[in-house]
Amino acid sequence: MDAFQKAIKRFDSENARDPNIEVDGGVPQPRELLYARRLTEWVLRLAPEASESLRLAARCQHICRWMIPRESYPMSRPGYLRWRNELKQFHAKKSEAILRGAGYGEETIAKVRDLNLKRNFPADAEGRVLEDALCLVFLEHQLAALARKTTEEKLINAVRKSWEKMTDAARQHALTLPLGPAERQLVERALGE
Repeated sequence: MDAFQKAIKRFDSENARDPNIEVDGGVPQPRELLYARRLTEWVLRLAPEASESLRLAARCQHICRWMIPRESYPMSRPGYLRWRNELKQFHAKKSEAILRGAGYGEETIAKVRDLNLKRNFPADAEGRVLEDALCLVFLEHQLAALARKTTEEKLINAVRKSWEKMTDAARQHALTLPLGPAERQLVERALGE
């Protein structure tokens, strides 16, 4: 097994421990394992010739995210920002250790870390692909669940922020997503206002 296969297997093994389950196509799956696979699929749709570093970054973007729950921070904007920042650092350290254990050198480890920490975004083309994929996963798979637990105003704001970060190519993909009627209307309102 080469380094890439070892790293992917280890990332998936870690994410398979997620106690949070999401049903996809009638099959219950660990949420972060499903998320990593969805993100990888979008990266490969957007960039079929994606570099090894970009494919690795997609697979470990949210590695073991459940270990630092949002509820462990104040439910305020500063609390949210602190949670996100600490999550990014946690993901970076965990993925670094796995990549090193799989046999990767410092150059690849640094590139994956930079992609996941969004350094050099939006100037880095691979960072743009990863961000597009993140936004598309959000719109396709997470928007409906978020709609059930937040206000319409916050949802519209989240859709607008995602749209602003996306490239034109990703926006074209977004317009063809199989969204439910409520989510489609929400996107239309966000883009029309």
